[in-house]
Amino acid sequence: MDGIDMETAVDPIALFVAWMKAAEASELNDATAVALATATRDGMPSVRMVLMTRVDERGFCFYTNAESQKGIELAENPRAAMCFHWKSLRRQVRISGRVSELSAEEADEYFESRSRLSQLGAVASQQSRVLPGREVLEARVKELERAFPEKIPRPAYWRGYLLRPERIEFWKSGEGRMHDRFLFTKGGEGWQKERLFP
Repeated sequence: MDGIDMETAVDPIALFVAWMKAAEASELNDATAVALATATRDGMPSVRMVLMTRVDERGFCFYTNAESQKGIELAENPRAAMCFHWKSLRRQVRISGRVSELSAEEADEYFESRSRLSQLGAVASQQSRVLPGREVLEARVKELERAFPEKIPRPAYWRGYLLRPERIEFWKSGEGRMHDRFLFTKGGEGWQKERLFP
């Protein structure tokens, strides 16, 4: 189906890219949607769905408001986990590692690629803070439309993040709970791979 055999794969990023291509062909909506887990300095976890915007040899990229709950938690505790679940394929991928900020240039480039309405929404939203009523958000968007009739500048608090994986686990559903699980762990210059009990 995706050209790479999980049992013989040695590069987890290449295997992930193959699985993502298969998911993009089979999932009805947002194959790049991923559950992102962060935690406070003292370890209280929280999880929410975000969109993974790019994967490369460095890791997995996403963007958010640095003043949001996840942005604050990443500043306090720069470790995170992701879980992709593609129901149509009966597969999931779990990733964990350290998180760092992407460059301002990368954030600018991605912000400019978004629709005007998405840009306005990103600037208007004081993400994770109390909103007295939807009309307040809508009024902020209208104000910004007037203030920026052409290009909307990326706000400094809207940033890109890179999760550099230390562990990547691939799971494929099997009949009678005889699932296949393979764990890749980063070590030295490469990846070590182990099969896990389902």
